Amino acid sequence: MGKLVVSLDNVVIKEVPITKDRTTLGRRPYNDIVIDNLAVSGEHAVMLAVGNDVFIEDLNSTNGTYINGKAVKKQLMQHNDTVEIGKYRIKYLIDEVPDYEKTMVLRPGTQPTQAAISPPPHALIPASIKVLNGGAAGREVLLTKAVTTVGKPGVQVASIAKRPTGYVLSHVEGVSHPSVNGQPVGEGVVALKNGDIIDLAGTQMQFIQG
Repeated sequence: MGKLVVSLDNVVIKEVPITKDRTTLGRRPYNDIVIDNLAVSGEHAVMLAVGNDVFIEDLNSTNGTYINGKAVKKQLMQHNDTVEIGKYRIKYLIDEVPDYEKTMVLRPGTQPTQAAISPPPHALIPASIKVLNGGAAGREVLLTKAVTTVGKPGVQVASIAKRPTGYVLSHVEGVSHPSVNGQPVGEGVVALKNGDIIDLAGTQMQFIQG
């Protein structure tokens, strides 16, 4: 699933594999990752493993949790993301990048084989989301990135992630959760199908694939 590399002043202190559903970070000795620094709260943040995804959630810490320099409450972690807590840096590394994300490298003078130039059998059909109401009605956003975030920061944010098996939606930020076809999204992920209606902070969007 991945590991966390903890460093201070560019010196690696420890590596912690993510093997549990909850991996806690904080100053108290019972945390999975103990950071002995007064800038760190006793129970500062938690890593939540949901399927193949890992989210980080700030536990109302005094000084906040930052990812790549941006304060977050709850966010889906990406390979190489750096969590900043006080003076400590915690890099999130995925053990193995899936085959469909690897880059094909050819030696000079060689020809790619048919297998190399054919798309993998699990290549995804391109997809997009179309806004159905409000001032942005009719706007369509292509889902070209590994993870696309949608919503209103500080109010309600969700993410749509590409996976080898399809696209999934998950709640990222906000007191209320988004819904898909009228069904609220919980703490896990929801697989999206062509035509699904997503309701996010009063904005309705349609998931279109194919």
